[in-house]
Amino acid sequence: MKVHYRAAAGLAVLAMAVAACGGGGGTENKQPNAEQSKQAQQQMTETPIISINSVPYAQVKDGGTLTLAIGQWPTQWNGNHVDGNQADTATMLDPIMPQLMMADENATFTPNKDYVTDVKNDMSSGKQVITYTLNDKAKWSDGTPITWKDLEAAWKANSGENKKFKPASTDGWDKIESVVKGDSDNIAVITFKKPYSEWQGLFNRGTSHLFPAEHIDTPEKYEKDYLQKIPVTAGPFKVESLDEGTKTLTLVRDDNWWGQKAKLDKLIYRAIPDPAAEVNAFANGELDAAEIAAGAPADLKRAKEVPGAEIRKSLSPNWRHITVNNQSEFLKEKEVRQAVQYAINRDVITQSDLKDMEWPLQTLGNHVFMNNHKGYVDNSGDLGKYNLDKAKQLLDTAGWKQEGEYRKKDGKELALTFVIPTATPISQTEGELTQAMLKEAGIKVTIRPVPVDKFFNDFIIKGDFDLVPFSWIGTPLPLGSLPQIYKTGSESNFPKMSDPEVDAAIQAAVDEMDPAAAITKANEADKLIWDRVHTIPLYQRPEIFATKKTLANWGARGYKYYDWTAVGFTG
Repeated sequence: MKVHYRAAAGLAVLAMAVAACGGGGGTENKQPNAEQSKQAQQQMTETPIISINSVPYAQVKDGGTLTLAIGQWPTQWNGNHVDGNQADTATMLDPIMPQLMMADENATFTPNKDYVTDVKNDMSSGKQVITYTLNDKAKWSDGTPITWKDLEAAWKANSGENKKFKPASTDGWDKIESVVKGDSDNIAVITFKKPYSEWQGLFNRGTSHLFPAEHIDTPEKYEKDYLQKIPVTAGPFKVESLDEGTKTLTLVRDDNWWGQKAKLDKLIYRAIPDPAAEVNAFANGELDAAEIAAGAPADLKRAKEVPGAEIRKSLSPNWRHITVNNQSEFLKEKEVRQAVQYAINRDVITQSDLKDMEWPLQTLGNHVFMNNHKGYVDNSGDLGKYNLDKAKQLLDTAGWKQEGEYRKKDGKELALTFVIPTATPISQTEGELTQAMLKEAGIKVTIRPVPVDKFFNDFIIKGDFDLVPFSWIGTPLPLGSLPQIYKTGSESNFPKMSDPEVDAAIQAAVDEMDPAAAITKANEADKLIWDRVHTIPLYQRPEIFATKKTLANWGARGYKYYDWTAVGFTG
């Protein structure tokens, strides 16, 4: 999964929602009734799985410039690295870096013929062996052929064996026994120590794009070669300029590209951290599309009024949540974390974030599967329900006694920090709602805004928070999120939860080759994750874009990976 924290503009419901938190558990009246839940589920089934204005390649006009916005400007362009594991970074790498397998809107993977002409998954030897036959025309922008050595380097860097590398996730990589040359340099034979059911997610944006071995085969290169620069690419586009001053990436068609010619002449990405400013730029004609984030009904309304615009929305594997630091001073005890969970009314936050967004008001009851996934089960149990009395009881039992407005123990006040990025009003609102809710339980919350460009690397990764809201951007292969986010020692296990029972349940799920059994085991692991309060899920995140009507093959993509050669305009 990729991390994404950018959210929405101001909320009209803030005053109402905060007021509902007062008065001794007044949030209870915000719990959805059975009819509301039924309506939300019906809305979920009616939401499309993809909306990109699909147009045949031949009907897309040749030429043109597409200008888009991203929320955060990266410093680390190596998507394997924990610092580079961001949705915006992956978005900008898609047109310029290899993906060996591509997913469609139904989450079905097929080989990307521009890079691999054949992929075989063989179990006949008693071990899983994947053989990639690489396209012999495929080469890096420095003229070096793409070979089996690039796949080997990715495995060695991301396997977790060498602790000097800092991968976002070792999942899948740590199951590989060897990567060797086949009959030629363009044949890579990968043998797994244990079967890995989600192997299709390797070597694409599901984990990371393929990078040249020459630039990731040592910890120093892995760390520095793509730091604030993109030295080598291999896609239908290449880098024309990377401007740190204006935070703009400009891509142009690569004349050395061996595949189908890209329709666009140029692709420009501009960093615009403020979602409202992004919509303004779209309305003013500076952008060809804009993301409409949760909690921004005014932005949605304005975008709808732009002449020649249309709204594209779809279900996606993305979700909003609050991460709970299991290692911070006041949250090390499970009872305290559970008290925090009980004291937070997820329905109030969800209704606040999604009000007037034309999106189902349905909380998420699972850390692995989205509401519309066949594996979805609401595993939240009692912990998913607002219960102020239970929160107070747990805190009393843990020795945190009410003294005035807040609770104290051994002379210390129970005080938490809610870290948010600047220029994200929805995070501010979520913080204020949480602050008001937890105050009812006797927990003091201080909202701590930090620079948007430092929020992820300097605070989330380093564990400098108690509570923090952001979004996970999922993939068509959801089981990979289990070890990446929740397993002991993973660089992306930001709360630093360490629990042998959880680890064993995760391992059982990802080792299971039968899809139905794997879903069952993943849900068993999810129940444990709820109990430990690693993360508080809020809702399946809307994927909504306003675009020019003439923009083809781009928009709310759901599970699908873009074919950047076919993106363009019809008029």
